[in-house]
Amino acid sequence: MAVKHTPTGIIHSGSKGGKTGCGTNTKENPSHWVETHQRITCEKNGCKN
Repeated sequence: MAVKHTPTGIIHSGSKGGKTGCGTNTKENPSHWVETHQRITCEKNGCKN
């Protein structure tokens, strides 16, 4: 599953209500995150691979 950070448009590995692959907490500002099936665009370790 992937989540999109709407203010930046970056798509991370992970799910809403938890943490992304690179360690970002999606519980902070939950309105900024939406679940998506788009390709992951985050280049940070954990999301990228």
